[in-house]
Amino acid sequence: MIDKINIRVYACAVKDKKVLTLFEEYAGEPLVKFPGGGLEYGEGVLECLHREFDEELNVKIEVVEHFYTQESFQVSRFRENEQLLTIYYIVNITNEEDFLIMDPCIERTEWMEIDRPDNPFPLPIDKIVFDKLKEKFL
Repeated sequence: MIDKINIRVYACAVKDKKVLTLFEEYAGEPLVKFPGGGLEYGEGVLECLHREFDEELNVKIEVVEHFYTQESFQVSRFRENEQLLTIYYIVNITNEEDFLIMDPCIERTEWMEIDRPDNPFPLPIDKIVFDKLKEKFL
């Protein structure tokens, strides 16, 4: 039974037709994902995005535009009682020279080519967003 909602806020940092991706392991499963994370109580979605970039990657961002809000019902892959709501923004990293992986869960980062033929994202909403990035930037 669904009895919780988990609001997630992510960013697509795009430059030179590449998007910043994180490689991490969560609940024993390897993931390719966009930077971002869970909204905390008392926090706005943009505040969440700024905090996540600061905590995970030691960088500041400029939010360019809202990009996509999940439109379909989605149960968390990791918690069967949680419904997810995910929101994505296009951002620019303003101090890339300070980039440093701060979160021990992040194994590595990669500027992934948007024009690659496959869709490397395992999570269903991330897959939709990557396809939308192709539409927008290619």
